[in-house]
Amino acid sequence: MLSLVLALIAFLRSACRSRRDLALENLALRHQINVLRRGVTRPPIQDGDRLFWIALSRFWSNWRGALAIVKPETVVRWHRKGFRAYWTRRSRRGQGRPKIDHGLQNLILEMAAANPLWGAPRIHGELLALGLRISEATVSRYMPKRTRRSRGQTWRTFISNHSKGLVAVDFFVVPTASFKVLYVFVAM
Repeated sequence: MLSLVLALIAFLRSACRSRRDLALENLALRHQINVLRRGVTRPPIQDGDRLFWIALSRFWSNWRGALAIVKPETVVRWHRKGFRAYWTRRSRRGQGRPKIDHGLQNLILEMAAANPLWGAPRIHGELLALGLRISEATVSRYMPKRTRRSRGQTWRTFISNHSKGLVAVDFFVVPTASFKVLYVFVAM
């Protein structure tokens, strides 16, 4: 930011100087830029520098000819990036569903606690019957997360309980060395 202020002061000072002095100063500055161009591969550019060149490109038509630190396409890319960031920020405001009040959240929690077998569709229907307009997805979002209830036994328990009475059957084909096909049926 300090470099921007210093550049502004230099600009105001140069407005009071003669054309000959300005031409000589430009010659000296261009020579320094050429020397720097040979020595530094990529100078560090800060946000203030980017803003300066974007603003200068808006007000001065011959800005591309004076630019030596970066390519003119880079300044245009910075401008487009800022434009995209601005509109992205503008479009994100107020997105999504509006929040529901805490009383309705508590009602959903109370109904789910009082009726553990009711799911979101049933609670949604009851809320609609009460005259409360809310979507089923919102009801399911505010319902308490229940632990997974076992609706019976797991496969491992089933197999261990019935391992003595299980029967396994398989049917497959075996080719022989003489290119005949044997059909095999196995029962265990």
